[in-house]
Amino acid sequence: MYDLHPHLDAEVEPGTNILLTGPPLAGKRALCLDLLASGTENGEGSIIVTTKDSGDRMLKQFAKRTGYEGRPVAVVDCVTKQQGDEVPERNRVKYASSPVDMTGIGIQLSEFLQAFYQDRNIAQNRVMLHSLTTLLMYSDLQTVFRFLHVFTGRVQSVDGLGVYCIDSSAHDEQTLNTLKQLFDGVVELDEEGVTSVRLADS
Repeated sequence: MYDLHPHLDAEVEPGTNILLTGPPLAGKRALCLDLLASGTENGEGSIIVTTKDSGDRMLKQFAKRTGYEGRPVAVVDCVTKQQGDEVPERNRVKYASSPVDMTGIGIQLSEFLQAFYQDRNIAQNRVMLHSLTTLLMYSDLQTVFRFLHVFTGRVQSVDGLGVYCIDSSAHDEQTLNTLKQLFDGVVELDEEGVTSVRLADS
């Protein structure tokens, strides 16, 4: 089981994917990072897929929560190459060319999952994707839906925990409802914090 305390009052089965939805500045990214950091402290793997901030920025945010040196923490950075910055591949950070490069994102995620789950025998791994809103800015709903279908399936296949952010104010109800079908649970936030947690019966 994945224990989500103290950030969420829940435990979930391995292979669970959760959508975090709320307006800008509701703290979705912070909650995702908190959930991953508490896993890291328990010896679990953490993989951050970022379509909004650089990998280095995300690692700085992560380091404020827990030390990650020598621990299985990795980032798939979909931002830096798109900005034209030169990037040396590092053990901890892999790069996709842009948020449109969903094939590349999937490949990099799979490589990290394989490295942690198969090569290093880390049984539990937490994955966050920040943010689905960015993906939807660059690609249509159908493309993003297909990508997420594969992505969530990959997390499920390694008994992982996936947490995904979406800006609820940026999309219509139909888009949100279409995407929600892919997830085992939905956590809603507002500026005050978490307002509702709906998870599949564990």
